[in-house]
Amino acid sequence: MHFCVREFDCVNESRPGVTSKVLTPEEALEKTREVLAAYPFIKVVGLRVRATHLLTMQTFETFELIKNEFPQLYLCMSTNGLLLPEKLQDILRVGVSTLTVTVNAIDPEIQAKIVNHIVYHGKVYRGVEAAEIQIKNQLEGIKAAVDAGIVVKVNTVLIPGINDKHCS
Repeated sequence: MHFCVREFDCVNESRPGVTSKVLTPEEALEKTREVLAAYPFIKVVGLRVRATHLLTMQTFETFELIKNEFPQLYLCMSTNGLLLPEKLQDILRVGVSTLTVTVNAIDPEIQAKIVNHIVYHGKVYRGVEAAEIQIKNQLEGIKAAVDAGIVVKVNTVLIPGINDKHCS
């Protein structure tokens, strides 16, 4: 199973998690301006952040630009949580108030069937070892975010035959 594969992107499909390109911070700010001009009732701006992008300051620059121009908006981040524990202070600093973390399994054996590999601090991990790192960071990050006052929503992708009986 593989998630976040951009080859399946579709410019004619408009739903969360589907994008036609990755925006620069300035492009994201301009898009926010355009959307708010057309739909001034919008109250939340969200970014889907891949773990590799969470390492960059572009994510935080984007949030800062939007928050500076539109302080009334709620900022939401969606992530797989791999780097959540170590990036939480930056997330708090830029004013993210809601966080969505995708957690598809808390059993490393099951997670290893869902995620082929992770890249963590420049090293590629596979199988159960990758799953253990990801799950540990997700759970620690979620707890720390909740303790810091961020509203956290956990998403799970139900995958028949893999994680559908995980919690039963």
